[in-house]
Amino acid sequence: MPKAYWISCYRSVSNPDALAGYAKLAGPAIQGAGGRFLARGGVAKIYEAGLEQRTVLIEFDSVAAAIAAYESDGYKAALDALGDAAERDVRIVEGLA
Repeated sequence: MPKAYWISCYRSVSNPDALAGYAKLAGPAIQGAGGRFLARGGVAKIYEAGLEQRTVLIEFDSVAAAIAAYESDGYKAALDALGDAAERDVRIVEGLA
């Protein structure tokens, strides 16, 4: 079964304190659901039409596990803490088999 990757790209952050509150809840919720953080932070280099934005890459054992983590009660609590403090593009993609 192919692994899955949850990719979050932050377009903007309007409330860093709310983002910090989100991170305190999101990290344990994601890791508790089997997620492994592979990259988290600023961009090293941008090419083509890329934007310089915070990016987070998380690996899961499957697409189903990644979706379950996003839809979990623990992660919903993190999203409630985040509110509208950040505009993000969040995707779950299947890895190559």
